[in-house]
This record gives sequence, C-alpha cells and structure tokens, in this order.
Amino acid sequence: MKLRFTKMQGAGNDFVVIDATRERFAPTPALLQRLTDRRFGVGCDQVLVIEAASTPDVDFDYRIFNADGSEVGQCGNGSRAFALYVAENGLSDKPRLRVRTSTSVIELQRIGDNRVRVDMGAPRWVPEQIPLKLAQAERYRIDIPAFGSVEFGAVSMGNPHAVIVVDDVDGAPVEVLGRALQASPEFPQSVNVGFLQVLGRDAGRLRVYERGAGETLACGTGACAAAVVGRLWGLFDGAVTLKARGGDLRLEWAGGADDSVFMTGPAETVFTGEIEWQK
Repeated sequence: MKLRFTKMQGAGNDFVVIDATRERFAPTPALLQRLTDRRFGVGCDQVLVIEAASTPDVDFDYRIFNADGSEVGQCGNGSRAFALYVAENGLSDKPRLRVRTSTSVIELQRIGDNRVRVDMGAPRWVPEQIPLKLAQAERYRIDIPAFGSVEFGAVSMGNPHAVIVVDDVDGAPVEVLGRALQASPEFPQSVNVGFLQVLGRDAGRLRVYERGAGETLACGTGACAAAVVGRLWGLFDGAVTLKARGGDLRLEWAGGADDSVFMTGPAETVFTGEIEWQK
C-alpha cells in the first residue's frame, strides 16, 4: 500500500509527518529506517505521528520516533511542525492546541508567519525524573576516558538532557563526547547532550547530540534545557535566543520550579509524497 507523508522542518531539524487520525499507524523498525534514511528513503531526523485524541482534555495525541525505532517523549521543533501541519491540512482551526506525548501534555500557539510558540512545561531536575543515577546537584561531574572529569547540568524536558558549557561550539567534541555520555551508566535511558557557548545574558550558540539520531541542526528540547541550565548557573536572564546551526530559537523561563519554558521558532512544509509500505 501507499503511505502518504509530509516532509517538514523547524530550524533545520527535519521530520516526516504521518496523519494517523483516521487509521492506526504502527511503524515497524524497518519502515522507520526507510523513512529516516537520507539515501534510500525520504530522510529526516525523526518521524512524527499525529493521532486522534485519546482523552477529552487534549486535541491530539503525538508520537515521536527515532531512526533506530525508539519512541521518545518530547520534540520541541517537531511540535511546531505538528501545529503547522494540523492547520495546513484542515485537522483543526484552533490557534491554540493541547497535545499529548508519551510523557507529557504540551500547548502550541500559532503566532503568524509560520512561527509557533510552545509551552514546553516545567523543567524537571530531580535525578529520578531525568533519569540520572547521581545525587542531586546544580553541577554534576562524570569521569570520561580521554576527557577526564566532565562538568554538566542535567534536566528533563520530557526527555533527558545534559548541558556542557564550552568556549566555542565549533571546536567542541560533539560526537565523541556525546556518545561517551550517552553510554554512561549514570544515564540509564541514555541522554541528549548539549554543547552551549554563552554569548551574553540573552544569547548563546548550541549544538546537540541526540539520542537515536546523532547531531541535528537544531533541538527544541535541547534549547529549552540549555536555557534552563544557563539560568540556573547565572549565565542567562529569563529570555534568551539560542543560535543552532539550522536557525534561531527564542526561550523564556521565569525561573521557578513550576514555571513553564516557552519556546518560539519557525516551522515549514518542505514537500509531500507517498512511499510504498507493506503492512
């Protein structure tokens, strides 16, 4: 059978979006590999699946799959693509949406010019909630062979993040150190690793090595985590623009334990198509 899809991107983080609001879609690892493969398939960082709401308090359910077949609980850039897809394809005309992922409920607001403001919820930094097998601290350290003692902040934005402050993101060992931290037993569910260069109280540069995807051109939850860690460490004020390789994201966080992180950024439809798929 033919599977219809839409290719979308947000700040260079690209996605294949599947509408499963009318018919259940249960992707196999082989299908996910084909959809994400940039040479033999469509090519994307993650596959986003839009489902009908499972409970009356949300407008849609939202599932996120990596190329390796794993499902994750949050994707900030993907949520903006989600909001634009729903509007462009007539699934809802609401300017605000509540959608449920496997770990949380988030709120999306379209604000014009294909920009979306996302309420990403409150950050969680209790180690059991990240999860992280270390005693709670503002700054953590893990000994990594060839790197020595690596200092990082850790927070969950619906998925686990470690944030490392560096002098220059261009020279940061993103893949090597990212892989090493992901394999650390202190992160039982692996971790997304962000490399943050502080440019001022309201600006920074960011690269993120993601679980199941490797380095991407942008990472919405990674930007949220970097903004939170940066403020907790006294590096940022309440609003900051983080420059990823694929574009800029605006983050706002009031700093309280129950305060949501708000992320604003672009989304764009790239093309639509069909691919042969055997159920």
